[in-house]
Amino acid sequence: MNDRGIRLLLLASVFTIATCGLIYELIASTVASYLLGDSVTQFSTIIGAYLFAMGIGSWLSRYVEKDLLRVFIQVEFLIALFGGSASATLFVLFAHVSSFRVVLYAIVLVIGTLVGLEIPLLLRILEGRLQFKDLISKVFTFDYIGALLASLLFPLVLVPYCGLARSGFLFGILNGAVGLVALWALRGQVRGARALQIQGIVVLALLGAGFAYSERIITWSEASAYNEEVIFAKSTPYQRITITRGGDDLRLYLNNNLQFSSRDEYRYHEALVHPGLARLPNARRVLVLGGGDGLAVREILRYPRIESITLVDLDPSMTRLFSTQEMLTRLNAGALTAPRVHVVNGDAFTWLKDNREVFDFIVADFPDPSNFSIGKLYTTAFYQRARHALAPGGAMVIQCTSPFVARQSFWCIDETLRACGFVTEPYHTLVPSFGEWGFILASLHPLTEEWNFPGGLRFIDAKSVADLSHFPPDMGRVPVQVNRLNNQALVRYFDAEWARYSQQ
Repeated sequence: MNDRGIRLLLLASVFTIATCGLIYELIASTVASYLLGDSVTQFSTIIGAYLFAMGIGSWLSRYVEKDLLRVFIQVEFLIALFGGSASATLFVLFAHVSSFRVVLYAIVLVIGTLVGLEIPLLLRILEGRLQFKDLISKVFTFDYIGALLASLLFPLVLVPYCGLARSGFLFGILNGAVGLVALWALRGQVRGARALQIQGIVVLALLGAGFAYSERIITWSEASAYNEEVIFAKSTPYQRITITRGGDDLRLYLNNNLQFSSRDEYRYHEALVHPGLARLPNARRVLVLGGGDGLAVREILRYPRIESITLVDLDPSMTRLFSTQEMLTRLNAGALTAPRVHVVNGDAFTWLKDNREVFDFIVADFPDPSNFSIGKLYTTAFYQRARHALAPGGAMVIQCTSPFVARQSFWCIDETLRACGFVTEPYHTLVPSFGEWGFILASLHPLTEEWNFPGGLRFIDAKSVADLSHFPPDMGRVPVQVNRLNNQALVRYFDAEWARYSQQ
């Protein structure tokens, strides 16, 4: 290959390795947010550690004084192996390693250091082939274009269609291919080319096997983590959905966090819906925000007087799954395909901003505020929008995490609703899968004390509903901040309280 061809090949390598390097960074950050929660913290700390490690790699490159091509090719094979397998490795180790964060950051530092070696080595390899100004401009141009491509590919193509583990293996293969192509083109200039070629082929074979069996690897890791049979698992652009089965018990996990157990979910969903809706005899239109499993909608459909239910859930994969999978439609009684139900897939925060309809009853059934993207759904900004969607005399109910484990978090939500002008009625109940769980009924005016419950309920009745509003001293009100968009106090409370509980 002539000098011009070699230059083009090496510049193409810059583009490829830049794309791969950012993909590894995004995969590590996303896996950390899936497994550890708080996406803002995980992305910030992972990216910071990764960039720091790249700086270490760039500094270490000064000590490579000979065999630049050989070292560069070996670095490519190492990045391919570590970067390509990182996602699958982290998922597998999560259930088996007590100090998971140590392993996570160790892997990030290793990959970042190796990635930091790449560009300095390539610059030195190209040094005699291009003028300095052309060298710098072309290398960094290709580097930045590769980064842009990675940032677009990751959310739009890789996560929804490949998943994290398979994406990692795919880009590991690309990284390894860069090393092999460079070795083939420059084999006359590389000492020990035959041995390097064997190394590269072995690395690509391992990554190819990982790509082919990635779903089996993740399924096995989830099965060992949950100690139950995993019957469905899928990574969507928004979350990791996992459904397990143990005997007659179906369980839904989102990003490893339990959302319901079929054995006792009726206690949660009856407590969520009926203490409010049974006191609104004139309610006809209901809005459900979140709750893509359709279980809250199932309870609302018990009221013949309800004419329409609009369900707004972010993830179309979630609502599609609970609309079509037979075991799940039996659980929600086909609620999502009922004639009175209209399903909208979109962000509830944005949807409420554009909404012009009013509703007699609103159910906010969001996941716990474990990160800032969910925490915004518990802020004054969100509740003010919900207030504008509430008909006169209507009410809204919010699931509010555990008032026993996360006492400040619970009362922070109550304080936030009060700051928006709502009259609040906090209450709680025991859900065996979760422990004590809390809810808040919010209205603009006090509601009647008369409940008209539908038939077929297994848990809520006139006597039990009166007991729900009593809070013993260890769950009583405490001083807290109002949760606003610009402070997200609730997420800080939630993280600190659940972290303390999990360490006990």
